[in-house]
Amino acid sequence: MTLDRAVIDALSAVSTATLTTVLLKKGLRNVWMRGTRPLKPGQPRLVGRAFTLRFVPAREDLATPESWSSPRSTRAAIEDMPAGCIAVADAMGVTDAGIFGDILTARMKKRGVAGLVTDGVMRDLAGVLGTGLPVWCQGGAAPPSVAGLTFVGWQEPIGCGGVAVFPNDVVVVDDDGAVLIPQALLDDVVAVAGEQEKLEAWIMTEVESGASLPGLYPPNAENKARYEAWKAARNKAAD
Repeated sequence: MTLDRAVIDALSAVSTATLTTVLLKKGLRNVWMRGTRPLKPGQPRLVGRAFTLRFVPAREDLATPESWSSPRSTRAAIEDMPAGCIAVADAMGVTDAGIFGDILTARMKKRGVAGLVTDGVMRDLAGVLGTGLPVWCQGGAAPPSVAGLTFVGWQEPIGCGGVAVFPNDVVVVDDDGAVLIPQALLDDVVAVAGEQEKLEAWIMTEVESGASLPGLYPPNAENKARYEAWKAARNKAAD
C-alpha cells in the first residue's frame, strides 16, 4: 500500500516529539519505540509504511547459518520490501547479536527501502554506514543474528521497543527515534499535526521574546486569540 506523497510531505514537516503530543491527545501513550536511536547523526526525518520483521529467541536447531538460505529468511523478506517502506524489526531488545550487516542493508538500499528501525543492534557498522541506508537501533555488535535470535517471519504484527506495530502502520523517525501512527488514525493525525507544529513554533517565538509559560504553554483563551491573529497575519503576507 503506497503512502500518498501529500501525507509524506505533511508528516515530514512535523517532529516525532510533536506527533507524540498529538497522539497523546487521542489517547495513545505508547507510540515511541524504545531504543531506536539514529545510527548516524544528521539522518533525515523519514516517513513510511511499516514493513515488519519478527525474531524470537535463538533455538539451536533453527538459528543456524544454514537458515540464511531458507525460504523464511531475512534475505527472502528483503526481496518483498516495497520501495519507500520503513523496515521495522522486532529483535526483542537483544543487543549481543546484530540482526543485519552491510550486505543486507546494501540490498535494502538498492530496493529503495527508506530506512530500518529496530530495538536490536547492527553488525559491520562501518559497512552499514557506507551503504547510506538510514538506520535507527541500539548500536552495534559483532556476532550474527543467529547467535541470539531466530528469524521467523515478516509482515505480521510485532512488538518493537515495546510498541505494537502492524504492517502498513505509518512510522516517522528523526533524531528523537521512531514513532508509530496507527493506520486507522493516519488521516486525523495528519489533519492536526501541522497545526500543532505551527502553534509550538509560535510559542517558541514568544518564549524567546521573554514571555512566561503559565497561560502560554498550553495557551489560555487570550493567547489562543493572539496565536490566531499571528497566523492570520502570516497567511495574509503569504498571499
